[in-house]
Amino acid sequence: MDTGDTSFVLLSAALVLLMTPGLAFFYGGMVRKKNVLGTIMHSWIIMGLISLQWILVGYTLAFGPDFHGIIGSLNWLGLNGVGADPNPDYAATIPAIVFMAFQMMFAVITPALISGSFAERMRFPAFILFTLLWATLIYDPLAHWVWGVGGFLRSLGALDFAGGNVVHISSGYSGLVAALVLGKRKGLGKDSLAPHHIPFTILGAGLLWFGWFGFNAGSALGANGLAGIAFVNTNTAAAAAAIAWAIVERLHRGKSTVLGAASGAVAGLVAITPGAGFVTPLSSIVIGLVGGAVCYLAISVMKAKFGYDDALDAFGCHGIGGTWGALATGIFATKTINSAGANGLFYGNPSQLGIQAVSILVTIAFSVIGSFILLKVVGLFTRLRVDEDQEATGLDLSLHGEEAYPDFI
Repeated sequence: MDTGDTSFVLLSAALVLLMTPGLAFFYGGMVRKKNVLGTIMHSWIIMGLISLQWILVGYTLAFGPDFHGIIGSLNWLGLNGVGADPNPDYAATIPAIVFMAFQMMFAVITPALISGSFAERMRFPAFILFTLLWATLIYDPLAHWVWGVGGFLRSLGALDFAGGNVVHISSGYSGLVAALVLGKRKGLGKDSLAPHHIPFTILGAGLLWFGWFGFNAGSALGANGLAGIAFVNTNTAAAAAAIAWAIVERLHRGKSTVLGAASGAVAGLVAITPGAGFVTPLSSIVIGLVGGAVCYLAISVMKAKFGYDDALDAFGCHGIGGTWGALATGIFATKTINSAGANGLFYGNPSQLGIQAVSILVTIAFSVIGSFILLKVVGLFTRLRVDEDQEATGLDLSLHGEEAYPDFI
């Protein structure tokens, strides 16, 4: 074991955990003031719910000894046998319990991302049940397929350094399904649904950018040169995407907004995630520029054209940005950056782009079909959506009995 690597991964785990409260601010500022606490509650309660689920069963399903490339066995149920000794299959220089803790923070934030798609209209009991089922039956198997030793997408050669497939594509497309199943918010296209507190959202975006260094650089699982590359690529892509979004927005609408620049940075962070430890810093500029522009168009053009209510653009940023990032990894990956990876299209290996495409299609199909089934099953036991009176009153009062901004006389 290496104490430096262990310290680095523990710090990275803390940074990734910080991203979930950051997401709460990011999403909370974009809803109307009558729904801010209900929106923040989604991220906050997930920190408790999935932390426990991961220890009890999630970790062993995702990273336990392989069962036919599909799922981890139950050998590590309740963290049985997961302790201070390293597991060389995943990280030879840090304790297995530290690796578990680092991966736990990924499991926490992923279902929280989905909540942006159905913001302002889902009942809290339905949200809890759906989240728990989704984490267990979609996230955990997918994490095993992509990252688990023996997982079939990993064995195929798919590259996902820090969660393009596992985190962003899965949550983005699942969020789109949830938005379609629940239907549009009342008043969409007629009433003002504008963000109530943009500074909240900017604060959240800043916390996400900061925490993302743990997300991506920490995925090197050691304080080493690869972590440094991932760190630089993360910042570079976020910077490029923020600039790209601001430019495209000005060309399209005549103004560059602060909300747009923040959203662009998040889009760049999403796009670089799968390739952060496989591509050069120059490639990360291209990945960020394209990611910012593509996600802007998905949110400002595609969403308006097809009319779905992806309330806080979880699909537009994470689904579309993650898809581009996974494909871009197949284009720009080079073994000069990471000898454990592969060369991509631009480095003489076009088959890697095909492998990435297959992994994307598998992830989308599994997430879409699985999420649809889970929502329908949850709907058999409890209503998915609040009633019209609750929606008009706001979720803060109707579901949680409190107000973010009470009027004082």
